[in-house]
Amino acid sequence: MNKRIFSFLLFAFTVFSAQQKPVQIAFLSDVHFQDLYGSFSDTDFKGITNPKTGKPTVLRTMDSQLHSTRIFNENYFAFLKALDDIAAKGMKIVAMPGDFSDDGQAYNLRGLHKILEQYHTKYGISFYLTTGNHDPVGPFRQDAGKDDFLGQDGNPLGIYSKGNMGKVRKKIITKDIAESGYLEILDELKDFGFYPQKENLFWSTPFDSASVNHYYYEHALKQADCSKRRYEVSPGFSVPDLSYVVEPVKGIWMIAIDGNTYIPKNLVEDPRNPSNYKGAGIGYNNVLTHKKHLIAWVKKLMEEAKTRGKTVIAFTHYPMIDYNDGATSEIKKLLGDKKWQSERVPEETVAQAFAEAGLQVHFAGHMHINDTGIRKSGDKMLVNIQVPSLAGYLPAYKILTIHSPEKMEVQTEVLNEVPDFNALFPLYEKEYEALQKDKKKVLWNKDILQSKSYHDFMLFHLRELVRLRMIPDDWPSDFAEKAKTLNGEDLLLLIHDKNRLKQNGINPEAFKKWNFEDVLLDLYKFQSADELAKKDISKERLGQYQILEEMYHNSQSQNPFIIQLKSVFNILTLLSHADPADHFEIDLERQEIKRL
Repeated sequence: MNKRIFSFLLFAFTVFSAQQKPVQIAFLSDVHFQDLYGSFSDTDFKGITNPKTGKPTVLRTMDSQLHSTRIFNENYFAFLKALDDIAAKGMKIVAMPGDFSDDGQAYNLRGLHKILEQYHTKYGISFYLTTGNHDPVGPFRQDAGKDDFLGQDGNPLGIYSKGNMGKVRKKIITKDIAESGYLEILDELKDFGFYPQKENLFWSTPFDSASVNHYYYEHALKQADCSKRRYEVSPGFSVPDLSYVVEPVKGIWMIAIDGNTYIPKNLVEDPRNPSNYKGAGIGYNNVLTHKKHLIAWVKKLMEEAKTRGKTVIAFTHYPMIDYNDGATSEIKKLLGDKKWQSERVPEETVAQAFAEAGLQVHFAGHMHINDTGIRKSGDKMLVNIQVPSLAGYLPAYKILTIHSPEKMEVQTEVLNEVPDFNALFPLYEKEYEALQKDKKKVLWNKDILQSKSYHDFMLFHLRELVRLRMIPDDWPSDFAEKAKTLNGEDLLLLIHDKNRLKQNGINPEAFKKWNFEDVLLDLYKFQSADELAKKDISKERLGQYQILEEMYHNSQSQNPFIIQLKSVFNILTLLSHADPADHFEIDLERQEIKRL
């Protein structure tokens, strides 16, 4: 039997079965897929041989991934584990809110296509993708490469799309490392939401004026062509927009919003010059100014959905609501406007615009964090669910269960155990040996190679990321230097003397077990994992933090250092006492969410 016909029959059967129970959708965001075992079309290079497995492997250095907000390599295994989990649960719909690739390179897109096709054929899973700022990096294909692949001798290896690129002496040249544009991504991954499929009950784009009443597949297929999905981002600069709406099962509309806004830097440049566009990382703040047609389109869809009794779920790469749980102003006051990725926080007008357009439930990625945000505008409410990344702490995906048009359940599935997560460790051993010879290099902590689980590995990654990048880049050097010598008891004694602490029943000796760098790490745990971070912090320390938070909150000291510490504990309080972000119910009728 033809593979496509078999897949369609399997899908039709599972759709029929699914209609007897609540519809479930899995959300896998920021996979950042890099094909460890991929190949290049124009070179024989297949990577370096792993002595543990005997497999040639194309991987990045441990040093590079410990300086990045994501890992580059082990997420390959986490992606397969997540898909296996989803298949075992019998789920048939997977939405991927962007950054599904490392940087949109051809070899990674081919590898991703192969895996998605395998799970579609074997389990009848349908995948619906939307774009992120890493896929594409810019609207059009551009030459690129990386300096930080791992070479056979343990030193960095460069892989570039042109010979005159890069700083590394040893290099591989292949066109497949270039960053694809919209056209190449669409060509490779069109079967995964970007184009209509025959089994879809409805599919359309913001540029299709055809009535919902007269939907037919052949028309939708013509409208899916990239040439018909363009808008003018600035006068004379036309770029693609791959947004679409799809009805995968009866009664459910999924809106995949392409939130990428690539704005030209120079208005007299050639519009086809790929290097003349700013990156899309800021997200919806630029949508409000340069991509207003999306808001009008969402409003039109929400009105249509209400008339037709459709339940609408939207997903985009970018958050629509501030994900810092009310701490953004305090973070800016302490660290400055440009730190802690503050430029990526959406303005309040973003949530207001989409809430007023009628949107109610939205899933997003981009920030690699677990969070839930709620905004109300008049009699309308918008819920923004941040989907964690499989390539960061805490590695997880989300499951949405639609019980009724008014009641939905959201559950966070954490990947604590991942088969083969340590398969590359022998290669990192070789890298560490080579690094030791360079006395100018700050070494990463080799203890990460003793990690017993994927959870432990990702927690270690966060610890090293905070040490090697976050503290040096985000925190005032004088404050960090002064605070790092303090332990918990010192923080107490800055506010009260021992006699007063004793009168209040506080034993300062018990606070000596941790220091201020532990506070900062726990701060980043809460920023990344929200309430799930509490599983990685002892109850004793959480209780001690509450005491310190209250003491610093009540302090009237005008000492600049005390005021800075007061801000730290205020941020910790806000991040650790937020809306439910693990397992909760959304009640659209009552306009509330509650923890389950």
